[in-house]
Amino acid sequence: MGLFSGIISKIYAHPVAAAAAAEPQAVTPQAEATNIPVSTSTPTAPAAPVVDIAAVLDDLAKKSKEKLDWRKSIVDLMKLVGMDSSLSERKELARDLDYTGDMSDSAAMNIWLHKEVLKKLATNGGKVPADLLV
Repeated sequence: MGLFSGIISKIYAHPVAAAAAAEPQAVTPQAEATNIPVSTSTPTAPAAPVVDIAAVLDDLAKKSKEKLDWRKSIVDLMKLVGMDSSLSERKELARDLDYTGDMSDSAAMNIWLHKEVLKKLATNGGKVPADLLV
């Protein structure tokens, strides 16, 4: 997933995402009762911090000289994170994400790409607004 991993790295490297990663995670207090069974298995690693995708992209949009609508456009989303959004790059991203539609229908491909990128961000530690995942 070459181009998609580029999108992830650009979003997760943003200061808003880094600040969220630095925040202490909430810890649930242990029960004090002595009759609760205690696991002797190896503790699991703490969950990775969730990156608020909308906060990062909205921050980038505020700072952009262009009016970019990342919530509706894969082209704008790619521009916002500093990537080439040309048709050839979008086709490459479509191949990375296993697009099976007709790549000559760029409108349909763009709609699919936008939804798929947001879904993939959500499954890779990103918090994406629910209305963008439908």
